[in-house]
Amino acid sequence: MKNKTHNLLVQYCKKCLMPTSRPRVQFDENGVCNACNFVEVKNKINWSKRENQLKEILNEIRSNDGSYDCIVPWSGGKDSSYVAYQLKFKYKMNPLLVTFAPLLPNEIGQKNKRKFIELGFDNITGQPNLKISKHLSKRFFIERGNPKTHWDAGVGCYPVQIAEKFNIRAIFYAEHAESEYGGRVISEEHTKMLKYEEVIEHVIEDHPSNWVDEVVTENDLQPYLYPEPEKISEKKIISYYYSFFERFDMYKNYLFIKENMEFNTVKNRTVGTFTNFDSLDDYVDDLYYYMQYIKFGFGRCVRDTSRFIQNGHLTRNKALNLAKKYDGEFPQKILPMILEYYDFDRKEFENIVDQHRNKEIWEYKEKNWSLIQKLY
Repeated sequence: MKNKTHNLLVQYCKKCLMPTSRPRVQFDENGVCNACNFVEVKNKINWSKRENQLKEILNEIRSNDGSYDCIVPWSGGKDSSYVAYQLKFKYKMNPLLVTFAPLLPNEIGQKNKRKFIELGFDNITGQPNLKISKHLSKRFFIERGNPKTHWDAGVGCYPVQIAEKFNIRAIFYAEHAESEYGGRVISEEHTKMLKYEEVIEHVIEDHPSNWVDEVVTENDLQPYLYPEPEKISEKKIISYYYSFFERFDMYKNYLFIKENMEFNTVKNRTVGTFTNFDSLDDYVDDLYYYMQYIKFGFGRCVRDTSRFIQNGHLTRNKALNLAKKYDGEFPQKILPMILEYYDFDRKEFENIVDQHRNKEIWEYKEKNWSLIQKLY
């Protein structure tokens, strides 16, 4: 009887594979998630009209003296590189690429960054205090099961800090994740422009001032502090989502970047999924996506296949087969690196992982953990 009660708690989208356990996702009465429903919204958008809106914005902010006229928060990956490439070469802008350094950078990501910059871009990379970053990553992995909480804050804050410092009026992020992937969409305006309240609620989840402890002081928090809204308004800085102006498609972005530069990928596939071209710059990403599986019952493959389904690149049946093969795969290859980085032994690591299993979606029997409500 207990299992039947639990089974009602998790449903899977009838169109893609996303479960109701994804944070902030919403399902309609037909069992379809709001990310899939947003596809129908996108199908009705006049994208030519949206592009004209973009051109008007760009013409307004375009620099005439050689200074930077916009910022692209840039990881070196396919999506942010696609945005930067379009702004520079299609729309003749002069973007500054702003990067918040990954926790444990890997060679593939570093190579891709260099190759892209060689196309003719300037880049500023923010490297926060490594001691503090490592401490926060370990702390948030233990406390929240998310080793990248502070990094997410830095990615959201650092480009705005640079915009304020250099008096650059526009920032172009890639996609609005809440609408594209299923989340809480506050308003249509929020799908166009990044707002302060969304950064705090959806990205950081609390205020960095709460992170002060026996190691972290207020002085250590500067890389993670979002400028006050009054300062942003005073300098007329606006953060846009490029996905508002052009239909967003992660696979299309990859194919475009691959065609226009030497873009390195994982040899076969990335752990936990069937793709080999996404989230390539940080070894910690493998742990991050595994913990997503532990906390919410879906991993990297369900994430990727759902996005492929929504953009018409994959059928649900094929996606189910891929998820059955790869979703929730343990990141064995990077485990020694992770244990060394956090100074854990294997048992400590496993105990922390298990502490973050949601008991409403996991059960322990016959000395193994398994999902109560399986996708396949």
